[in-house]
Amino acid sequence: MLSIIIPTYNERENVLPLVGRIGRSVRGEYELVIVDDNSPDGTAAEAEALSNSYPLRVVKRKGKLGLTSAVIDGVAASKGALIVVMDADLSHPPEKIPELAEALSKSDLAVGSRMAKGGGVESWPMHRRLISKCAELAARLVIRCGTSDPLSGFFAAKREIFLKTRFRTKGYKLLLNILEDNPGLRITDVPYVFRDRHAGKTKLGAFEVFNYLADLARIKRGKG
Repeated sequence: MLSIIIPTYNERENVLPLVGRIGRSVRGEYELVIVDDNSPDGTAAEAEALSNSYPLRVVKRKGKLGLTSAVIDGVAASKGALIVVMDADLSHPPEKIPELAEALSKSDLAVGSRMAKGGGVESWPMHRRLISKCAELAARLVIRCGTSDPLSGFFAAKREIFLKTRFRTKGYKLLLNILEDNPGLRITDVPYVFRDRHAGKTKLGAFEVFNYLADLARIKRGKG
């Protein structure tokens, strides 16, 4: 079975279109695990209302505890042998989920890549492209990558990869932790086009940039 893990915080407006697109895109047995960090906008209630129509469960947490721990809690609550991690804001196209899952028939990890041929980013201003490029260069200086898009938040992996990774990140880039802790992974890049969020406010800011740099330090320090 395929388990799709979706961390959420204030994503009420995106839940319905996201779940609907996943339902139209994924064939075969799957489950959705939405991990909500006590969103004040009612995200959890909106998701729970869909559980009668979709194979969906909601993990409700007591506070804003971070994306990495949300994914870990989602994996613990899931049943699938294959795990997909994606954002809730529709920047990651659900239509690519079957391609990511299929890639795991020959790989341990499938990375949704903006950098692979056929991938890209839609409508990013120059300053955001520059920040992204600097973050990628920092990652490649510090961590073994093996993929064209090591900062991707859209990827799929076999369950055992999550179970044997010692997660030390707190923010958005837990893929880096997986890459560093699991040398020799068979990796397939699946191109996709990143689009800005469907609704709501971006969570990327100076604090997240700081968290990213701190995550890089934690990953390397933990391997020492």
